[in-house]
Amino acid sequence: MALTGLEIYMLLPRTNCGDCGVPTCLAFAMKVASKQASFDECPHVTDEAKEKLGAAGAPPQKLVTIGVEKPLKIGNETVMFRHDEKFYNPCGIAVLVRDTDDVARKAQKVKALSFERIGQVIEVDTVALECASGDGETMKAAATELNQSLAGMPMVLIADSSELLAASAGALAASRPLLWERGGPSDALIELAASSGLPLVVEGDLEKCAADAQKAKDAGIEELVLCPGDVGPKEGLQFLTITRRAATQKSYRPLGYPSLIRVTSEDPVAQSLQACHYVYKYAGIVIMDTDQPEYILAPLVARQSIYIDPQRPVQVEAKIYEVNEPDEKSPFLITTNFSLSYYSVFGEVDGSRAPARILAVDTQGTSVLTAWAADAFGPEQIKKAIEKSGVFDQLAEGYRRPVIPGLVAVISGELSEEIGQEVIVGPQEASGLPRFLKNEWPKLVG
Repeated sequence: MALTGLEIYMLLPRTNCGDCGVPTCLAFAMKVASKQASFDECPHVTDEAKEKLGAAGAPPQKLVTIGVEKPLKIGNETVMFRHDEKFYNPCGIAVLVRDTDDVARKAQKVKALSFERIGQVIEVDTVALECASGDGETMKAAATELNQSLAGMPMVLIADSSELLAASAGALAASRPLLWERGGPSDALIELAASSGLPLVVEGDLEKCAADAQKAKDAGIEELVLCPGDVGPKEGLQFLTITRRAATQKSYRPLGYPSLIRVTSEDPVAQSLQACHYVYKYAGIVIMDTDQPEYILAPLVARQSIYIDPQRPVQVEAKIYEVNEPDEKSPFLITTNFSLSYYSVFGEVDGSRAPARILAVDTQGTSVLTAWAADAFGPEQIKKAIEKSGVFDQLAEGYRRPVIPGLVAVISGELSEEIGQEVIVGPQEASGLPRFLKNEWPKLVG
């Protein structure tokens, strides 16, 4: 049975030295008890305490690191549901490359799968190389070229036998690829992974995965990734959910590892939907057999969304932003500093090519209606933000008329009294801004 935080605390040195990176021993004990830290992070724990802390000290799901230069860390998750805490390590989105492909061309397409959304860059961060040639040396050459072209991007090496993987694993050992023998792992691959210190995929149903994971662990392999094989969405969801539940809720160590799953549909639209399905439901790595940006973007957005801390909304700095080189007669728009709200406004203004200033009011990263309901986006708060920004000094007389979101039109009268200027009520949605700026704004300012 797992120990409580106080029981763990009694086994610690209780010196509050901070060498573990946590200010106090009690705080560290609570992190260990909630599976957010390992007792090994305390350099002063005695061997006797380690033995007693065994069950409580290890996170329910093993942390697995793939790659070196741009390491992909997966696993180490502690909950089934994000609202209980948060998800920690974003899953890898991998593009499948075959060693019979034009590897240089594929590498360029993979590198181009990068997008900017709400101020963050989201991109493919893993590549999966499959031995379609049936020749280990051909795979080795492709793996080496991919590794160089993609600057050490984390790689999954896939083949039908350990013999086909051996050459590539040896050539890329320093880059720490993940080894996947289809239907395995065989004893030979377990020996190869153990000797080279590389992470390993365990493939099969739940019973086989548990047995093979224990066998690999007994051989000295600590970092494993579970895989159900080529299954449909229903079976994939069942596998991902059961392994996650076994680890986080049942502390069942043989299944306490992150999972890898390969999208099986040949239709790119279905691939994109399945990938989103797996991202939301606990996959550690999702492998897609497409490199088209329109199909890759959806799972990248899904990953960005699900791995945001629900208790800490993504927000931009609360300040004035200038778009398209505004002058003293340009519109002055107001929104909140919630990233999605701000970038929705910014994107529409930028796309319309209209010069404007946007004031992001500090609402602790909440949206317009949420902030208004919480009394964080009212006349008083907006007035303070305007005064702090000094934006009126940049605007000509007659143009110091802020445009507020139509959703909070009710505050326009009071805000006008607060700032001594007329307030203009803009569109309810950001999508209405281009038409507003082109057709309505010129009429309003005469």
